[in-house]
Amino acid sequence: MTTQHKPLRIEDYAVIGDCQTGALIGRNGSVDWLCLPRFDSSACFAAVLGTPEHGRWLIAPKGESRSTRRRYRDNTLVLETEYETDGGVVAVIDCMPPRTDLPDFVRVVEGKSGSVEMCMELVSRFDYGSLVPWVTRAEDGVIAIGGPDGLRLTTPVKVVGENFHTVAKFTVQAGEKVPFTLTWFPAHHSPPQAKDPLAEVNDAAAWWLEWSERCTYQGEWRDDVVRSLITLKALTHAPTGGIVAA
Repeated sequence: MTTQHKPLRIEDYAVIGDCQTGALIGRNGSVDWLCLPRFDSSACFAAVLGTPEHGRWLIAPKGESRSTRRRYRDNTLVLETEYETDGGVVAVIDCMPPRTDLPDFVRVVEGKSGSVEMCMELVSRFDYGSLVPWVTRAEDGVIAIGGPDGLRLTTPVKVVGENFHTVAKFTVQAGEKVPFTLTWFPAHHSPPQAKDPLAEVNDAAAWWLEWSERCTYQGEWRDDVVRSLITLKALTHAPTGGIVAA
């Protein structure tokens, strides 16, 4: 699998988070920035500052897309990116459910119409791209360990190792949902048990809807006001109330 990298503008990125950390996701389906487990932790994906070899997580159609559309689901921080290809239409749903213990990053590929060939490329690079982890195969994905950090990828899709990358090719039919979950855990602990990714997406959407409904403003530009509040909330560290400065 190739790792071609076309530089994106900052406006080509969308943000998701769980109020303890946040990720930047490009229109091309690549997660190019993520610090785990907190905002002030070192990055495991840092391609936004360099190249894919500094860490990224790509899920996208295998070929060229005719068009790309993206939106946040209602008043939530659940991101939906829709790709129209020659074979059909597919959506990638991204979210980080507000955590109760360990941070989860859930990505669900949903077939909208036709049949679309997809590719997945996970390039785990701890400490801002300087540390290549030791990756082992698990029954339902892979486990990556590097220094104090561990990542567990769970998915029903068959993944393989290729040039220190974890890659997969799969096809999504209309009406089909293919989930991927990436969970951080302390390397000296056992890998966590897998959760239901579809339930986690619903839980994340419900959490953000409940929070955004607290906004009582009903004046002009309400949608923009609520979206700004959601963004500020996403950049607030829940345990302390501190706001991310940059």
